[in-house]
Amino acid sequence: MKLPPGKIPIELLHKVVFKNLGIKHKEIIVGPKAGIDGAVLDLGDKSVIVSMDPVTGAIETIGWLAVNVNANDVATFGVKPVFMFSCMLLPENADSKLVETISAQMHNAAQEIGIAIVGGHCESTIGLTSPIVVGCVLGFTDKKKYVTAGEAKPGDNIILTKSAGIEGTAILATDKEKTLRKEISSKMIQKAKNFIKEISIVNDALTAYKTGGVHAMHDPTEGGLIGGIHEMADASKLGVRIFKKKIPIRTETSMICKYFRIDPLQLISSGALLISASPKYTNEIIEKLENKGIQAKVIGEFLQNPDERKVILKNGKERVLVRPKSDHLWKALRS
Repeated sequence: MKLPPGKIPIELLHKVVFKNLGIKHKEIIVGPKAGIDGAVLDLGDKSVIVSMDPVTGAIETIGWLAVNVNANDVATFGVKPVFMFSCMLLPENADSKLVETISAQMHNAAQEIGIAIVGGHCESTIGLTSPIVVGCVLGFTDKKKYVTAGEAKPGDNIILTKSAGIEGTAILATDKEKTLRKEISSKMIQKAKNFIKEISIVNDALTAYKTGGVHAMHDPTEGGLIGGIHEMADASKLGVRIFKKKIPIRTETSMICKYFRIDPLQLISSGALLISASPKYTNEIIEKLENKGIQAKVIGEFLQNPDERKVILKNGKERVLVRPKSDHLWKALRS
């Protein structure tokens, strides 16, 4: 079986990866599970939230992204990220300037969020052509004072913060700038590059969780918004209905996706947050987010039947919500 770029298929996770997990410990409260981007370990009267992610599809902003995407995963539990380990794999024959650039990016991102980088590894790797940075972030909370992506309830509203395709837009505007200039203005490309400043969802997640009524949260990374919704539905064993016309897609994202002929809803979307919330709390959550300058909108709802995955098109027609095979970022980067 030849693997597509990015995350491996969910079937392979269940068939191979999840059957090879070493020994079990009683401290593991939430372990490896499709759609849940972290583990929960109970130690004494505290729970430790741990998450790990690589950044592989970006070059110019890789250090910044490595800190933020890992911090985001911990924040989706409703927990503040505080410590980080990093593993920096550099291309063969890389120079010290690259180390300095990536390290500075990580330092600046960590300072903004309030994270301490406490250890890791750095090497020049034979055969590697582009840098890879793997991060592992930890947060701490009182026992059971967290949510996971797998606790959505039937009838919950799905709230989306910001818009679809944020991270992918920033990566493509930065790494494919020369190509995009053929049809898109420098001013528009610069606006798209600035999306990198919106990657963090720590404030989004902590604000929503503290408001109350939040059952589950997830940041849509590889596979984009549609991939993230499927992951939440998988983890919660639910169906879903989303309304395409309600999903915010910014002009910069639309223009870049049109140029590369890709779907903005299947473009990596770190910077957006999916929130599954009780309808009784939905308006209050949106109000609290918007008071902090964070756009938020209801885009759908979770359904009882896990086989019922639907998207309502702008013309009102209903279609199956197809699961992305691979993030459309890879398609654009290869073009």
